[in-house]
Amino acid sequence: MARVLVTGATGLIGNSLVRHLLGQGADLRALVRAGSDPRPLEGLAVERAVGDVRDPASLERAAAGVSVVYHAAGWVVIGTRGLAQARAVNVAGTRAVARAARAAGARLVHVSSVDTLGEDPSAVPYVISKREAEAAVQSEIALGLDAVIVNPAFTVGPWDWKPSSGRLLLAAARGLARIAAPGGNDFCHGADVAAGIVAAGERGRRGERYVLSGESLSYRRAFEMIAVITGGPRPLLTAPALAVRAAGWCGTAFGAVTGREPDFNAASAAFGCEPHHFDDARARAELGYRPRPAREAFGDAWVWLVERGYARGRN
Repeated sequence: MARVLVTGATGLIGNSLVRHLLGQGADLRALVRAGSDPRPLEGLAVERAVGDVRDPASLERAAAGVSVVYHAAGWVVIGTRGLAQARAVNVAGTRAVARAARAAGARLVHVSSVDTLGEDPSAVPYVISKREAEAAVQSEIALGLDAVIVNPAFTVGPWDWKPSSGRLLLAAARGLARIAAPGGNDFCHGADVAAGIVAAGERGRRGERYVLSGESLSYRRAFEMIAVITGGPRPLLTAPALAVRAAGWCGTAFGAVTGREPDFNAASAAFGCEPHHFDDARARAELGYRPRPAREAFGDAWVWLVERGYARGRN
């Protein structure tokens, strides 16, 4: 198998992608920042290229000689602040990755998000930057880049070292998910998303986008599943949207006073009130994408969190 490059290899999707590619026998190089957490790549047959998506020179070196660049690096914060940082990483970084791939004659698979497709609050820096990042990829496609875009939904699973989405399970286990927002989401397993990304690299049509979705659940139903898996308390009720949004604005106001916006803020509250469900028919038909049930994704994520010491299992 030809040499490939993965950015964002220490994140949930990126690390799942690395392990899937290695399982296929890939000759793999990962772009890693100096001082990044060594655990995600420990013991893996991965060539490490020290660099940063904000450093075009390091990207050019990392992309030299590769046939496919899987760009999974990104700044992911659902809040009302940080637009400059979001653009520096998600927009300028993506543009630099796309240019490095085009210079190397490599195909690019840009890992975006379903948040670019919905009616999410337009003032959220993350959403703004991810939409602009897709536009940057499209601009490079117009200049000759061979690229496809994938849009994963809410991804859960093992190899969540930060953790990211795993924080939802950890919060539920501690009894912090007793009240659900009225919206919902599509929950997918990291291993299925990784397989879909690789399939996009192999068979995706140039310039096309592929939604990598999962089982559609209300947040109330998702919290009920998670409670059964983690042994935490079940949710008590679904709060009305007005109350959720009001509480979110209180979180943002608190952040303005303390200088650090909490996870529950005006932006995340608005997200929680949206249905957030997307059609993955194209990925199923063209890539063979087959997401497994959400319960399995939650279960595998929880087992991994317990095994790695992030949480305690049931007594």
